Amino acid sequence: YPVEYTLATCPIFRDHLILVGGALGDIWGLRRVYLIGIGLFAAASLACGMVRDAEGLIVARAIQGVAGALLVPGSLALLNAAFAPAERAKAIATWSALAAVAPGLGPWIGGWLTDTFSWRWIFFINIPLAIVAFGILAGSVHEIPNAERSKKLDWVGAVTATLGLGGLVFGFIVSTRFGFEHPAVYGSLAAGSGLLCLFCLVERRVPHPMMPLALFRSATFCGANAVTLFLYFGLGGTFFFLPFLLIEVRGYSAVGAGAVILPTILCIVILSRWAGRLATRVGARPMLVAGPLLSACGFFAFSLVDEQSDYWTDLLPATMLLGLGLAATVAPLSTTVMSAASASRSGISSAINNAISRTASLIAIPILGVVMLTSFDTELDKHFDRLHISTELRESISEERLKLAAIEIPIQVAQPLRDELTSAVNQAFLFGYRLAMFVSAGLAILAALFSGLLIDTRARRG
Repeated sequence: YPVEYTLATCPIFRDHLILVGGALGDIWGLRRVYLIGIGLFAAASLACGMVRDAEGLIVARAIQGVAGALLVPGSLALLNAAFAPAERAKAIATWSALAAVAPGLGPWIGGWLTDTFSWRWIFFINIPLAIVAFGILAGSVHEIPNAERSKKLDWVGAVTATLGLGGLVFGFIVSTRFGFEHPAVYGSLAAGSGLLCLFCLVERRVPHPMMPLALFRSATFCGANAVTLFLYFGLGGTFFFLPFLLIEVRGYSAVGAGAVILPTILCIVILSRWAGRLATRVGARPMLVAGPLLSACGFFAFSLVDEQSDYWTDLLPATMLLGLGLAATVAPLSTTVMSAASASRSGISSAINNAISRTASLIAIPILGVVMLTSFDTELDKHFDRLHISTELRESISEERLKLAAIEIPIQVAQPLRDELTSAVNQAFLFGYRLAMFVSAGLAILAALFSGLLIDTRARRG
């Protein structure tokens, strides 16, 4: 539990403070808040690497999360404000490509540092990077003027948004261990939902709202965020369940399973700038229809993977299709979100979109987990009925159903029956996995539909 909570602390604080971070950028200045975020992140990373107990690490990770909430929305908002419209799409495309590289390289570099030196170096490595980033920002980037900037933070909105998002994030994180019927889970989800409803009521009444609800009068803004919700939900589920398939069913190593997704990342890195330029010529809407449709094809291709699938003929095409879809989507989507709002609201616009993408990925795991587990249980029972195994053996295996494909067959089971039981577990997992991929593909198609209906390619800043 201490290890799991330590890992979750930073995302919890980052995600439920992200709207506050975006609002502070609009109030205090994007550059100033970003510099504060870099400094705070460097200091927290140093503390993480030097702590001597789990409690200290949890506190330091929480500070890292606060710093992340200041950094995440500010990066895109700074780009949007600093570049002229003719260059903005290219800059955002570069940002999107680099943002895609980090999640792929981070675990590899972190694993190498841990194996070669110490786990502390996964935090220490942040410090020189932060110093370089701080120096570049302080020396080369000027503060973005904002004549409409408010001088006050909407504290009531900040508290209700923070606690509301925190309740949802915490509820969904612990649901993967305790299930939705646990009081801590449904209590957190109910409290978080209620506080977010209260937040919306507050934002309608205060004179300087943290999140102006007028943003959602833009069909383009709503459409872009709907695309974000649907597409990142599918991505969150896919990237969570695919390693189970590769490691437990196909026998890949952890490193090998991580390498499978590298073609997707490479597609985004190589093609994002091209997609940004193409979106400038043809408009965002065609790209945001074609991209999710290609992603849907990628999700569907992943559903075809089974125990006998070959990497080159099955897995590689799926990762390439998904990579092409994301490359066509990510940069135009970010540009559309930022262009749908005025310059004075760029920080909170970016924060809203980031909050939606992170929340979508988070809720995908427990929701698709319910789909996966329910279908896995049903299918496994069918295989057990066909094999006519003893009640005692059946109950012994059923106690480990939450492990899905990682179920361990009791050691006393003879080899022929062991092979049949292993195959039954794998087939049951594949059945649930395919359903999860079908849901992801369906949501990607829905994202394309929302793009076609809501996004206005003629939209300009309001």
